[in-house]
Amino acid sequence: MRSLLRAAAALAAAAALVTGCSSGDDWSQPHPEPTAVGTLGPGFVDPSSPPIPEGTATPRPGSWIGVHPPKDYRVVMLTSGDERPTKKLVKAVQAWAGDEHVDLRTMTADGPSDLVPSITRALDMGPDLIVSAGNDLVDPLAVVTPNHLSQQFLVVGAELAEPTHNVTAVDWSGASFRGEGLGMSSTYDPGSFSTERCAAAIRAGVASVLNDLTGIVIWLDDPSAPR
Repeated sequence: MRSLLRAAAALAAAAALVTGCSSGDDWSQPHPEPTAVGTLGPGFVDPSSPPIPEGTATPRPGSWIGVHPPKDYRVVMLTSGDERPTKKLVKAVQAWAGDEHVDLRTMTADGPSDLVPSITRALDMGPDLIVSAGNDLVDPLAVVTPNHLSQQFLVVGAELAEPTHNVTAVDWSGASFRGEGLGMSSTYDPGSFSTERCAAAIRAGVASVLNDLTGIVIWLDDPSAPR
């Protein structure tokens, strides 16, 4: 009997420990507005002539590496599809989140009919940022994002044809998918989704969002750009 009581007590203690460790992950609790840690380097944008809404900025390689998200930055990664480019982007976001101590949660769309509902579920979580990886999400995002202007979105490896000010994209000539209505770019190259480029994409994109340079396209055409 005593052994049973000791076992029960041990389980209760373990449960309390798990609960205590996860209490900081409760996104329903108040959360300070995120601000950038560090500053952008020279050449990210021209301060005297910042990019216009829906415009394109071509930052100097590595000009974003001094910017980091605050600890426990709340990010939902939306993903759909199992193509090689999407998998490379997903791995890059996961690696970045681990390096930067980001509170990352993943929302995977379960087929075409779940694309818009998956975005809605991500919105309901109230993250600081929603990151999209996968061309299938571009058209649904174009429908949903204008109705949620207070939520920041980051599209990596693709872009919206007419983004609102809350949608930032990171793209390059080997990616640049802009929705079914415009078709696939003639320069599309799955091989351009290298580990280095995908890593640079998430870091440059987040640096832009944290510095309020949103509603634009960050253009990366150097596959060996510093991460």
